[in-house]
Amino acid sequence: MSEPLKVDIPAGFSRWNAADTLKTDEDAVLYFEACLAEDPGDGSLIRAALGDIARARGMSQLARETGLSREGLYQALSAKGNPEFSTIMKVIRALGLKLHAEIEHV
Repeated sequence: MSEPLKVDIPAGFSRWNAADTLKTDEDAVLYFEACLAEDPGDGSLIRAALGDIARARGMSQLARETGLSREGLYQALSAKGNPEFSTIMKVIRALGLKLHAEIEHV
């Protein structure tokens, strides 16, 4: 297994965190829709978006609303997570989001 990439962040700067920018419900919806549209098919962007929105709203509150553990949510929505679809749907509903389908015009 390869070593994780180490990035030195210059003094005065911090790592960008999407959760810090999601201030409103509209921000969350637009971000989630963009990640749905751009996901490469493995769910990685969808998981990341849900994790970012969950952190912005409060992971402890989300855990109470979904009936899942806080630690379990962090793990499921992490880059290495592989949550069940039912978990994804619980998170989407608890965040007040909707998943919808439309015909893709190629």
